[in-house]
Amino acid sequence: MNKVILIGRLTKDPEVKNTASQVTVCRFSIAVDRRFKDQNGQRQADFINCVAWRQTANFISSYFHKGSKIAVVGSIQTRTYDDAGGQKRYVTEVVVDEAEFADSSNSGSNGSRQNNDNYNNASRSSSYSAPAANTAAASAPTAPNKQIAPDEDQSGSFPGSDDDISLPFPIDEDTGNLIF
Repeated sequence: MNKVILIGRLTKDPEVKNTASQVTVCRFSIAVDRRFKDQNGQRQADFINCVAWRQTANFISSYFHKGSKIAVVGSIQTRTYDDAGGQKRYVTEVVVDEAEFADSSNSGSNGSRQNNDNYNNASRSSSYSAPAANTAAASAPTAPNKQIAPDEDQSGSFPGSDDDISLPFPIDEDTGNLIF
């Protein structure tokens, strides 16, 4: 199984390009904090290269920027290529299948992008609002507030309670333990 889940911050704005066949590709790297601090009390981070394709690439390039906190799900992939000097280069990166906002809408960085603001405004405008007072939904029946009490039998115990159970073995009434 090859599955990666990361939460981190973009180290720079995502780079978006189209391939020769007009497929959108987005490359970016995220800084992911390690769990533990070093000897000096500083938290270390790993810088992980990521690539996203098609709609995921469009989503990331539209709504994320340097410093944005992002959650990604994908898989690790390795590849090789020859650089301009003829040297073989090895690349390990996360191929992103899913991406989500990891910041709450209130805690965005000061340098938020216009696209992010547009997304947040669109989200707010599509949220549910209560119907007006003069509509049929406003006159829907209310739930009864009558309290319902269970029936008691003549002995003062409730039907179906533990008081009605007769067990095939003796139990000490003081401790609740079985008697052998």
